[in-house]
Amino acid sequence: MLLTKLSLFNFKNYEEAHLEFRGDIQYFIGKNGSGKTNLLDAIHYLSFTKSAIHSSDNHHIRSGQTQFFVKGEFAKGSNHHQVVCSFQQGMKKVIREDEIECVKLSTHIGKYPVVLVAPNDIELIWDGSELRRKFFDSLLSQIDKNYLDNLILYVQYLKQRNSLLKLFAERGSVDRDVLEAYDQKMIPAGDYIYQKRRAFMVEFLPIFHKHYQFLIGGSIESPQIHYRTELDEVAFSELLNKNLQRDVLMQRTGSGIHRDDFLFLLNDFELKKYGSQGQQKSFLVALKLAEFQIISQRKALKPLLLLDDIFDKLDDERIQKLMMLVADKTFGQLFITDARVGRSKDVLKQLGIKATLFEVKGGTLSKVNGKE
Repeated sequence: MLLTKLSLFNFKNYEEAHLEFRGDIQYFIGKNGSGKTNLLDAIHYLSFTKSAIHSSDNHHIRSGQTQFFVKGEFAKGSNHHQVVCSFQQGMKKVIREDEIECVKLSTHIGKYPVVLVAPNDIELIWDGSELRRKFFDSLLSQIDKNYLDNLILYVQYLKQRNSLLKLFAERGSVDRDVLEAYDQKMIPAGDYIYQKRRAFMVEFLPIFHKHYQFLIGGSIESPQIHYRTELDEVAFSELLNKNLQRDVLMQRTGSGIHRDDFLFLLNDFELKKYGSQGQQKSFLVALKLAEFQIISQRKALKPLLLLDDIFDKLDDERIQKLMMLVADKTFGQLFITDARVGRSKDVLKQLGIKATLFEVKGGTLSKVNGKE
């Protein structure tokens, strides 16, 4: 799969931009704050129908304007498709594929898969369980439509159940019949997600281990990911009944797959506490490489790979390993940002890689001497 054209209108700091991509590797060079990451986020919009950075679409409208527009043209073999994302303040976001509007945005997820490697990925290790669930949910949603549908259903009924619990707390009484009506919808969705997460880890872990070992070379280390969930011990329906009094008191549902976690360990110790910076970086890159491979295998196409500011965040050894994969044609189309043009040219030259370079200056773009 290739992204051949990208157009922006009033998107973040871009008044208007039109890019045409040739070849597999596109480099965006420019100072921090110039708009390099915004280009990757525009591509993310075309894949996920949303930003990788801010949840509110309003944050992505250029200052002083009321709407934005992002358009991409994709090639899948001999087939060509146009995807348009548009948003206007006060109105719903619209996604169109080949001029046909997507009535449900969720039906678009997975059609044009993307893997993003970004500086804030370190939060997967340092922060709480929500980000780790989000990582695996995003991956599974791109390869399994039923998973995404059940996840949306679960979140919807969880919100409604929490609103009921708050109402019950205010009234001082519980209407079990009304609560059961919501639970009957939420429980099957939660059970489905639990089973899929558990089965997926069996597939994911060997691939993740392989990439981690590649990144660290000859070191003997044992990275682990443990899927931790209450549903291993007790049925979801039983958990909800058992904890109802507590849930009413807390005014929220304290049990379920929204409380699951994926523990990152190294040699049986918690990675964020005992792993070195190099080990944590290797772990993160291995996660992303495994994500790329799983999607490639399941979708029978290579997702777009977006590498945001990796040269400043990864050490030379890991950069070299990653770029070796680039040189070996492991990936499909790559979009890379970097703040230093000289460094990028040196890396490309050392590995004999040809790429198209674009210079980004305050929302404007220009090619740098054609191809390098």
